Amino acid sequence: MDRIVGWMENYLSGTMARFSEQRHLRAIRDGVISALPFIIVGSFFLILAFPPLPKDWAISEWAAKNALQILLPYRLTMYIMSLYIAFGVGYNLAKSYKLDPLSGAQVSVCALLLTLTPELLKDGYALPMSNLGGSGLFVTMIVSIVSVEILRFCKTKNITIKMPEQVPPSVARSFEALIPVAAVIILMSLITYVFKIDLHSEIGKLIAPIVTAGDSIWGVLIPGFLICFLWFFGIHGDSVVGPVVRPLWELYLAKNAEAVANHSHHLPHVAPETFFQWFIWIGGSGATLGLVLAMLVFSKSKYMKAVGRASIIPSIFNINEPVIFGVPIVLNPILAIPFILTPIINICLTYFLTVVGWVTPTFVQPPWTLPAPIGAYLATGGDIHAVFLTLINIAISFFVYLPFFKMYDRKMAKMETDENDNQAA
Repeated sequence: MDRIVGWMENYLSGTMARFSEQRHLRAIRDGVISALPFIIVGSFFLILAFPPLPKDWAISEWAAKNALQILLPYRLTMYIMSLYIAFGVGYNLAKSYKLDPLSGAQVSVCALLLTLTPELLKDGYALPMSNLGGSGLFVTMIVSIVSVEILRFCKTKNITIKMPEQVPPSVARSFEALIPVAAVIILMSLITYVFKIDLHSEIGKLIAPIVTAGDSIWGVLIPGFLICFLWFFGIHGDSVVGPVVRPLWELYLAKNAEAVANHSHHLPHVAPETFFQWFIWIGGSGATLGLVLAMLVFSKSKYMKAVGRASIIPSIFNINEPVIFGVPIVLNPILAIPFILTPIINICLTYFLTVVGWVTPTFVQPPWTLPAPIGAYLATGGDIHAVFLTLINIAISFFVYLPFFKMYDRKMAKMETDENDNQAA
């Protein structure tokens, strides 16, 4: 085991760490994260429009009558999340190149809007909004990266308009961006309006197999395994896997929210990121709340008891770095087994119960620091079964971790006893 761990640490750890810090992936990750406040707040208006209360209550009747108005903030935030993400991706990618971040953000938004064809109505033109939501995420990432790369190319090749030094910096930056912005506008206009290429449709066809596979049981198990596997080596698993799969997760969440907003009883996707957040990562990656509870109840080692006491409050709010690095779980072959096995068991159970309809698929994104039962209740729009399922999964994690923890705790207690005996001698 030590030889395998050593080989993986030497040859895999560094590669995965470098992958997680790749410039474009990091910009995508930070761009999506920057839009989270709009996604979280916007999704709560779905709960206001469809409150988890009996339909004959006055508040439920009021919400049903005023659902269209209540959903307007949702439609201008979460429903068009790609617009906010384009700004974030362009900003962060330009910043990584030491370009003007605001120019990178604005040119990315412009490129995304130019992928849409306005519809002619009686009173003028209307911009279709559906492709500004989760379904437009992949196009958003591509055009944002291309736009900033054009900006960088023009900057490095000095294809810009230079202004005298006396000109204020804000004005000078605007004129520097003039040529690259013109290049982006011309390029996107040619693609969308001259050659009549619908990027959203074409890319949608290309990624259709990925979207289908990502919502399957294997599409859920693989990222769940990889995130925990990488954490074992001290690599932030979500930072590596997240930028690759998060666009799919956001797409699933947006499609489910859209279905609810359209009064559909069929939510198309099982596994948005909120599926993992509230049913799998209870207490943090590896579902370590069960481990912390085991530490509090069964620790014979003073160190384990102290770590358990220090970790219980953060774990309730899904912060488990004190556990991962304090126990530690990193490079700990004893606790690595339940750390990887527990999420796999919880994934299989939760996926099955969601597919058969016992639990509502998630369509709201509450703040990730809420305790799991509360977060799961809100994420499913008030499904009480979601609360029961989180409690079941916590119990599963407790009993899976328990024998491995006892084994490790005995080892730590013996080390403490031996150290005390040596000091006494």
